[in-house]
Amino acid sequence: MPEDVNTTGVDAIASASIVVKVGKALGNTQYMAQVIQQTAGGDLFSIETVQQYPLDHDPLVDQAAAEQKNNARPKLATHVENMENYDVIFLGYPNWWGDLPMPLYTFLEEYDLSGKTIIPFCPHGGSGFSRTVSTIAEMQPKATVSNEGLTVSRNNVAYSEADVKAWLKDMGMLK
Repeated sequence: MPEDVNTTGVDAIASASIVVKVGKALGNTQYMAQVIQQTAGGDLFSIETVQQYPLDHDPLVDQAAAEQKNNARPKLATHVENMENYDVIFLGYPNWWGDLPMPLYTFLEEYDLSGKTIIPFCPHGGSGFSRTVSTIAEMQPKATVSNEGLTVSRNNVAYSEADVKAWLKDMGMLK
């Protein structure tokens, strides 16, 4: 990461990697979510935990690994007040060791998404979705979990805007 990039406010919860656009640093998942929102419309919601994740890579990885090892359910600091107003949920998350980040487990246990369509998207380090889509389907058995989600290598997220837009167009999700 360049030393002259301000990382204040970078969403370390959503992504251990960042994208730098016009001198602004965004988490990979955050960047993809913004492209989706700008193209398809809807509201943005960031799943944030009470205990913030470190911005530095090694401490972040250590904390995330410990949470996964302990099957932790980090307490969420943000909550959707009107989930009943949404029919389609684009659910973005990084792939951490072939699994969902533990705050996603907390989120998926907190909400009943029955009757909703969940469309996953995921920046990753080489393993795509792994089992994450089936895990979401297992946790939300009365929701429709799309098999047409989008994965983007973390090394390509900064260049993925056209791919994200084409994916949304192919699904008929343009605003």
